[in-house]
Amino acid sequence: MNLNDVHRGITKNKPRKRIGRGPGSGHGKTSTRGHKGQGSRSGYTSKAVFEGGKMPLVRRVPKRGFNNRWAETVAVVNLGVLNEHFRAGQQVSPQTLEEKGLLKGRYDLLKILGNGELTKKLEVSAHRFSRAATEKIEKAGGQTVVLPGKKPVAKNKMRS
Repeated sequence: MNLNDVHRGITKNKPRKRIGRGPGSGHGKTSTRGHKGQGSRSGYTSKAVFEGGKMPLVRRVPKRGFNNRWAETVAVVNLGVLNEHFRAGQQVSPQTLEEKGLLKGRYDLLKILGNGELTKKLEVSAHRFSRAATEKIEKAGGQTVVLPGKKPVAKNKMRS
């Protein structure tokens, strides 16, 4: 095998299908639309989930439970992790946690949990704290700062 044979017959960009250009085009007189029926008419569009009259996959698959797409996503960090990555007297905030790679992805609220031991005096800023985390931070001589969360959406101002 020669090196120039490796990609023979493989094209990066296929030429577009030229429809309605007569019998010589290879797409016949009906231009790949078949004979009669809704699909042969101009302006016909089918839904992306349409499977030719068969029960669509979307309706065949069982659905269970409830997915609350409006729920706030809460990122959690344990005190043991803070003890490993921060020196005594440092400030812990969502920004510093992201810089150290402890928070990844999108989240709405940050919650500090009390799993692990805290031996250093830290000033921790977060949206929520567990009771155990608050006790351990204050016991180590640090302090907790509660950050404001997202503002609640006003319902209908005209009704109230």
